[in-house]
This record gives sequence, structure tokens and C-alpha cells, in this order.
Amino acid sequence: MAQVDGCPITDAMEILGKKWVILIINQLLTGPKRFCQLENEMNISGRLLSERLKDLEAEGLVEKNVYPDIPVRIEYELTAQGKKIEPIIREMYDWSLERKNSKKGEHVPS
Repeated sequence: MAQVDGCPITDAMEILGKKWVILIINQLLTGPKRFCQLENEMNISGRLLSERLKDLEAEGLVEKNVYPDIPVRIEYELTAQGKKIEPIIREMYDWSLERKNSKKGEHVPS
């Protein structure tokens, strides 16, 4: 498949292909999370997590919610568009598991 300007796969990979993006989205599939939760659960640097969350916000995949509690509480959650990536992540997981098991000579039922 040749790469063409404006190719939908290329466009998707420019967003999803950055390191940590799929893993951040996967974490947010379970619901809204605070920055420190994501940072701790993923063992990612705060600087890189902040950068990726800003990228995902700019793409309309993640929403930042600020609650006027004391101290201020900030949560990140997937938008409707961000949630549409879930089947892709599930397929990637299944494919990877099937591939890993086939290397071991095991059969994974479909």
C-alpha cells in the first residue's frame, strides 16, 4: 500500500503512533483519571505525559476537566471521538496475543 498525502492511515498514525499515546488512551478507557493516577499507573515522566495529553486534547480525543475544589482537581477523560479507538486497541491486543502464542506453537481459539 503506497503512502499518499492525505492518506487516512498516515493521518491516524501521526496521532496514534507517538510513544505512549495508545497506552494513555487505553488507561482512559476505564474512565476519567487524574494526572498523577496516569503518571503512577504508567510509570511515564510527567513532562512526557503532559505533552501527550496536550496533543490528545488538540486532536479532540481527550478532554481536560477542571473542578474548582480546594485544591483544584483536574481529570482527563476520553471524548466520544477518543472512545471510538477502543475497538482498534482491542484488536491490537488480540492480534498481539495471538501472534505471541503462535510463536510458542500454541493455538488460540478465535
